[in-house]
Amino acid sequence: QVQLVESGGGLVQAGGSLTLSCKASGSIGTINAMGWYRQAPGSQRELVARITMTGDIVYLDSVKGRFTISRDNAKNTVSLQMNSLKPEDTAVYYCNAVIINWSRNIRGQGLQVTVSS
Repeated sequence: QVQLVESGGGLVQAGGSLTLSCKASGSIGTINAMGWYRQAPGSQRELVARITMTGDIVYLDSVKGRFTISRDNAKNTVSLQMNSLKPEDTAVYYCNAVIINWSRNIRGQGLQVTVSS
């Protein structure tokens, strides 16, 4: 099994920056991709960014050019650098790992990100 521990998040003014980090442990070799989802109150959960173990990256259109996902294989960590934050980025952000040939998803407990206007 894979365990995820998230850190970062918090309150920031519009235009500011935050970094989210997610450290994986356990059956690291089963991980196909890691990334971040977010869910705002009253909204559906959406994929913000994801990076595969081969380095392929996808971003939500609304965060392209502002957010950057990266991974540190030696530390089994994935980070999400969020710049030029907007109030509409306010949500709970969840680290997610896709494992076992893309058959399962493991999700972290979530981090609150609040962007004030």
